[in-house]
Amino acid sequence: MKEVVSLKNVSFRYDDVLVLENVNLSIKDKDFIGLIGPNGGGKTTLLNVILGFLKPCRGEVKVLGMPPRETRSKIGYVAQKMPFERYFPISVWDVVLMGCLSTKKIFSYYDKEDKKSAEEALKRVGMLDSAAKQIGRLSEGQRQRVFIARALTVKPEILLLDEPTSSIDLCVEQSIYELLSELKKTLAVVLVSHDIGVISKYVDKIACLNRRLYYHDSKQIEVGDLQAVYQCPVDMIAHGFPHRVMEEHKRDD
Repeated sequence: MKEVVSLKNVSFRYDDVLVLENVNLSIKDKDFIGLIGPNGGGKTTLLNVILGFLKPCRGEVKVLGMPPRETRSKIGYVAQKMPFERYFPISVWDVVLMGCLSTKKIFSYYDKEDKKSAEEALKRVGMLDSAAKQIGRLSEGQRQRVFIARALTVKPEILLLDEPTSSIDLCVEQSIYELLSELKKTLAVVLVSHDIGVISKYVDKIACLNRRLYYHDSKQIEVGDLQAVYQCPVDMIAHGFPHRVMEEHKRDD
């Protein structure tokens, strides 16, 4: 499989606070990686380093073999919080078309290719029938599908999602994961989530991040890695099934 993202000994700090330390990560084409870890562990920062929005203080980042700023148009990104005014009269169609702006010059008009890309993206997420609706009138799950469609308009090779299911119910959450499982047939997907047990059913690989990254190129996670990340009793994920690991169980062994 072709390597689409490579991080080698990457560190990043905000002023005097070290957020990422010696991170090594290789993402290959059609990988579906779940990125887990505690709040403040550096997950969003890592995504922004891959996007080229943040420059590491040490180490090397390559996206499709080049510096990330040169390949940003090949990455689709769904942020944790997508700001919008619920009552602003903007349609689903217009929101998705905005995804094409990252590849256009200032004051350019949307052309036929842009509109075709928006239509295809809405089809992929099952929202084409809602194209004329006002986005503020959609459910949380429907809006999230629209934001994923917007990220797909550039026909990316990599899709990064920062907790896309944080504000939707379990049933809708599962439908989003199933959508991402389908999308990963054509591109690499990196999903930030706190739902350790749930995502293990869908992703191919899991990485744990709390300043340092624990990653074994699979979704088999060592108990020691999880305890190093969370520093408390945690759910061990092995072969897609969560198992509770408690300190007293370890002492009994």
